[in-house]
Amino acid sequence: MFRAATCWSLFNTQSFAQNVGTQKTEQHPVLAVRKCTTNGCVEETKSVVIDSNWRWTHTVTSATNCYTGNEWDASLCPDAATCTANCAIEGANAEYKDTYGVHASGSDLQLNFVTQGPYSTNIGSRVYLLEDEHTYKMFQLKNKEFTFDVDVSNLPCGLNGALYFVQMDADGGMSKYPSNKAGAKYGTGYCDAQCPHDIKFIGGEANSEGWEPSSTDKNSGTGKYGSCCTEFDVWEANSISTAYTAHACNVTEQTRCEGVACGDNDPVPGGSGGHRFDGVCDKNGCDFQPFRLGNQSFWGAGSGFVIDTTKPVRVTTQFLTNDNTDSGRLVEIKRTYRQGDTKIETPSMKVGNKGPFNSLSVDYCQAELDLMKDGTNFLDKGGFDATDLAFEKGMVLALACGMIIMPTCCGWTVPTHLVAQPQVHCEVSVTRVQVIPKMLKANMQGHLFDT
Repeated sequence: MFRAATCWSLFNTQSFAQNVGTQKTEQHPVLAVRKCTTNGCVEETKSVVIDSNWRWTHTVTSATNCYTGNEWDASLCPDAATCTANCAIEGANAEYKDTYGVHASGSDLQLNFVTQGPYSTNIGSRVYLLEDEHTYKMFQLKNKEFTFDVDVSNLPCGLNGALYFVQMDADGGMSKYPSNKAGAKYGTGYCDAQCPHDIKFIGGEANSEGWEPSSTDKNSGTGKYGSCCTEFDVWEANSISTAYTAHACNVTEQTRCEGVACGDNDPVPGGSGGHRFDGVCDKNGCDFQPFRLGNQSFWGAGSGFVIDTTKPVRVTTQFLTNDNTDSGRLVEIKRTYRQGDTKIETPSMKVGNKGPFNSLSVDYCQAELDLMKDGTNFLDKGGFDATDLAFEKGMVLALACGMIIMPTCCGWTVPTHLVAQPQVHCEVSVTRVQVIPKMLKANMQGHLFDT
């Protein structure tokens, strides 16, 4: 989704801890999941969990808000340690649908962009797939292919439906940060290659120090610290634009950053500013975006495009190793599509005077950098080796629906009228699984599948 000293620490659990509220019993939305190997598939019951950032944050002893709108309560949070001791994140049950707009039924998962809840209007969401009540599902995709069916016809310019993997801890950071009493059960431990500062709790501690409320988002702000890790964006798209992107970091696990290590843009409230390419992560990423590379007729709404986004499309991503084994070295990431009965290859394109290319590889990433000259440092931050290591250890699947701001509307500028469109939603669901030699297809359209 997005991108040297590194700052992270363990916290004294005797003085404070990231607490869990007791007013609501956590009840994760259930998904029908099929676990598949070369011997066949078995249906299992899995679930998803909302990211802790969306949760009600209140005092440990009452229903008094610790965080309201986009601000921490100064009397409850005069410093990070006091804030952490005073505050708790609350469980959710009916709130998944009524407040966060997360709907799961059988094998179908739908994320609504705007939800008018009983207490507030919720914009966007982010959920993770769980292995069990306390552990995220870890995906190891080397020498496999991952497939999902998606309908982006209701995602206009300015909205981003995202399905991506991040190198979060399987337990949400509970074992690494003993002060984290919530863990994966409550959606803690988020990180990505943008080293986001808007995370309310990082490493079991409130990120309240230096918190600056957003001037454009009434629900968000930024703190002193960010949360960094390697990320792979399988799918970021709307009805007019699509890309898949690898982001590398020179840290090998979820890491709390401070100052220049966060690689902040200028200006960034709560951040160092002006150091986008100096942090631990590559924020730009090595991406394959056909429109940006010159093919303006590949993806869009209508019969004039190779892929007509008014209709559902199947998206398949292959993670190829040098020796076609699960333990081999990741060397190429390929993308194909299927619409109706037609298989569609990623267009093969020249990148500057190099190529042609139709996949992510070291040579492609270098050619893209040479052409764009945009400072991208994917290869410098670890490149395919970082992505290889992350998928070797296992990465967490995140699904999100939200607004994004990018330079042009091909698309990605944010029309303000979208907030008034509650019918706009992101849908991801998983259908059938196919096994082919040395590859497992994980067909996503509301179910999720795994090796």
